[in-house]
Amino acid sequence: MSVDFSKNPMFKGTFAAPFRAETDIFDLEVEGELPSDLEGTFYRVQPDFLYPPRYDNDVPFNGDGHISMFRFGNGHVDYKCRYARTQRYKAQREARQALFGTYRNRDTDDPSVRKLSGGTANTNLIYHAGRLFALKEDSPPVQLDPNTLETLDDYYTFNGKLTSRTFTAHPKIDPVSGEMIGFGYEATGNASDDVAVYAMDKTGEITWECWIKVPYVGMLHDFAITQTHIAFLVIPMVTSVEQMKQGGVHFAWDSSLPTYLGVMRRGGDGKDLRWFKGPEKCATHVMNAFSDGDDIYVDMDMAESNQFPFFPFVKGAFDPQKAQGRMTRLSVNLNQDADTYNRDVMYDEIGVLPRTDERYWSLPYNFGIMPVIDMSKPVDEARVGTTGFVLNTWTRFDHNRKKSSSWYVGEVSSLQEPQFAPRGKDAPEGDGYVIGLCNRYVEKRTDLVILDAAHMEEGPIATVKLPFALRNGIHGHWVPGYTLPVK
Repeated sequence: MSVDFSKNPMFKGTFAAPFRAETDIFDLEVEGELPSDLEGTFYRVQPDFLYPPRYDNDVPFNGDGHISMFRFGNGHVDYKCRYARTQRYKAQREARQALFGTYRNRDTDDPSVRKLSGGTANTNLIYHAGRLFALKEDSPPVQLDPNTLETLDDYYTFNGKLTSRTFTAHPKIDPVSGEMIGFGYEATGNASDDVAVYAMDKTGEITWECWIKVPYVGMLHDFAITQTHIAFLVIPMVTSVEQMKQGGVHFAWDSSLPTYLGVMRRGGDGKDLRWFKGPEKCATHVMNAFSDGDDIYVDMDMAESNQFPFFPFVKGAFDPQKAQGRMTRLSVNLNQDADTYNRDVMYDEIGVLPRTDERYWSLPYNFGIMPVIDMSKPVDEARVGTTGFVLNTWTRFDHNRKKSSSWYVGEVSSLQEPQFAPRGKDAPEGDGYVIGLCNRYVEKRTDLVILDAAHMEEGPIATVKLPFALRNGIHGHWVPGYTLPVK
């Protein structure tokens, strides 16, 4: 059977179509002047279907992990992209067809692959202890060579010490201790209410493991760490066993359920875990979190309801107004008896995918960035190919002054998730560059744009041009050159 993606509407549009290529480009074209102190590598990943899905009700999050690497050095940028050689990828490549079924529903897989890992390694990347990991939260990490992107281990279990069947796509690195903190939900199997929490020391060895339970089984996509505590947000994106029995995807939104903020001590046995209750909300990504004595603060982009239109609803339907996320601070005082958390909207901007200066993860901080939808700016919907909201602006937040500044990309372009690259190891917080991918709809090309973080409103100081259009990605990770192994 020949390969044909045209029958599935999920792949309509320049930046929705599968890329499917692996390539190397030496010395990419650059417009403007690359900063001489921008040294390191920007890794990012996109879900990129190797073969058309087996079922029409599949979702974009089920694509195979396709990793891009932009390496900056001496005023030049080299590019490399590779698929992660997951067990899923290798089986489907060998068969020349899709063998895995709908999103996280193993009962819809071809029987020949039921015993293989279904992980796609398509959501995020992180570099720790000299190892680069591609991540998908339903499976253990996939280890890649940070220089070549060669897959070194398609099922990495931290020397056999990872007892959970799953591992988060959003581990956090403590900048003080060098530890990586991670967790796995549905840790003992599909639809289980078990969560395993881990700490890996700066050599990458697991030094702490703790098991807890969640109030109900659903998506725990991201989480937060402070110097003393860990926080989880349980949202009404529930794991629907009944839906999966009917051939559907893993999740459905249940608007009748509350959200829960769970807080526990780092390094303990989990018995101090407290769940604080709130109304139906959707928040999947953490900007940062910190502690001040018994006060815990968690900053997230939060919406009134489901932000993923392609996931089904147990009740109701997708509402684009209720899906608008705004930076929101959740807080609790662990010395009080209250069973609810406080919720304060920090800014008016509507957006998703917040990031920060990762040297301040878990610490009191001031700097944050996020792609936002500035509806006061024009969008050429005919050429962009959408009638929905377009991420057309990157915004910098200054929490101390409660101020924001922005760069608008223009009416025929859109933006993906930005990253922060510090000017140097000892640069002050937020002193450096905002980098990320930009979709150019007229040129049908992807650009990597670099802005001075202190003067974002002035626009790019350099634009790195790819000669093709990459698929819309999810997350990325900047790794400074001084931490990378020598090639």
